Amino acid sequence: MYRVFESLDELVTIVEDARGVPMTSGCVVPRGDVLELLDEVRDALPNELDDAQDVLDHRDQIVNEATQGAQQSVETARAEAEQTLAEARAEADRLVTEARMRAERMLAEAHSESDMVVKAGNHEYEEYVARARSEADRMIQAGRAAYEQAVSEGQAEQARLVSQTEVVHAAHVESTQIVDRANTEAERLRSECDAYVDAKLADFEELLNRTLRTVGKGRQQLRAPSRTSFDYGDWDRGPSDWEQNAPTVSN
Repeated sequence: MYRVFESLDELVTIVEDARGVPMTSGCVVPRGDVLELLDEVRDALPNELDDAQDVLDHRDQIVNEATQGAQQSVETARAEAEQTLAEARAEADRLVTEARMRAERMLAEAHSESDMVVKAGNHEYEEYVARARSEADRMIQAGRAAYEQAVSEGQAEQARLVSQTEVVHAAHVESTQIVDRANTEAERLRSECDAYVDAKLADFEELLNRTLRTVGKGRQQLRAPSRTSFDYGDWDRGPSDWEQNAPTVSN
């Protein structure tokens, strides 16, 4: 590049020192010297200038090609983004469908479990009531038998002592006391029977209330907004949990 500037300086000097043409602004320069200097300038110019000129000559083509490449890249990226978005939506729909199916299956299992518990509770309730009624009938019959036996014994004692006033009076008092005791005993047995039946029914009511609370909690969780992962702790209770919480039956 230094030689280029030297040749240009020499050209400027030749032009400045050239003899002028009268009546014009032109001048006479030595052709050979000028052409020699121009050849030196041409040879000294780097090849990058030719490449730059080629780029300038083909800049429209290069710009068009770059624009087309950019548009193609944008279209490719847009297509890939749309495909990725479609795949993400499909995956989200699949996950939502699986979650809904899982929730429906768990709800059906909970309903089935609750139906089984209610059926078992009804059966146990009927057994409690049947046993309580049987026990009450037995107690009433025993009290009635004791009452009748006491009355019979009082009447026999009264007949035996009918000829003695004081004895008859004492026997009457005794028989009355026996009858009162028999009635009191029968009433006590009836109260105990009622308390026994009431206690068993209270245990069964508590079992049903726990079952209904569990089912209600599960339904509230199913109606809650969706999330990444479901909390199904209360639904995982197996039959052993119901058996442990069920009231014990004592004969």
